[in-house]
Amino acid sequence: MREREWKSKPGGRRSERRRQDPRRERPRDTGSAVILYGWHAVVAALKNPARRIRRLLATENALRRLADEGIAIPITPEIMRPDALAARLTPDAVHQGLIVEAAPLPAPDIEDLPANGTVLVLDQITDPHNVGAILRTAAAFAVSAVITTARHSPEATGVLAKSASGALELVPIVLVQNLARALGALKERRFLTVGLDSAATGDLEAIALRLPLALVLGAEGRGLRQLTGATCDCLARLALPGAIKSLNVSNAAALALYIASRATS
Repeated sequence: MREREWKSKPGGRRSERRRQDPRRERPRDTGSAVILYGWHAVVAALKNPARRIRRLLATENALRRLADEGIAIPITPEIMRPDALAARLTPDAVHQGLIVEAAPLPAPDIEDLPANGTVLVLDQITDPHNVGAILRTAAAFAVSAVITTARHSPEATGVLAKSASGALELVPIVLVQNLARALGALKERRFLTVGLDSAATGDLEAIALRLPLALVLGAEGRGLRQLTGATCDCLARLALPGAIKSLNVSNAAALALYIASRATS
């Protein structure tokens, strides 16, 4: 579900020359606008020195709350009525009196990732609610980055940012063109790559997990693509005692990160 277009569009997409090294790929235009709404998403963006704020649309009550909590505003806000803010978004979007138009955050490269941390790799997970929830969980477990493909993944804006509840400002997103090549680049850096697959014979808790670690998650229903699974060092399932043997992908990410954090601490 997409937010309605702004009345003014500050620039469009531009094509980028594809580099030979997949670790240096930056597939999305860093000049396009990111739309953030809701208290947690907007406040986190305002507090993030790396986030360049272009516009802040706010109600008088929201601006008063920002002032009461000592949150600095880097630009002059545009005061609007709640219904005027709501008209800029889809009917189900909860803006809480705040909408921000900002520049995208810089996208790191695989070679820039810490060599002693954990990353999540998303294989064509397209639901922005799920990706936002995964980012929130990733922030809670101090994940170094979330790696996803430029295509077949949601933009880091709007619904995703709201679902992430501020985590979009805390967890870097690495965008790649080819996931198998990205996994190869991680393995070159000595990451252990573990794909989560409900049909796998091995239990994640039984695997000798170590850092650096990459946990690879597939889309709900389809799961990991064949090439993605074949590129991983190993596949593992989450041992569940109940009749249902699979979880929503964001819940699976949370459980996998909990198991990994205990095994590698």
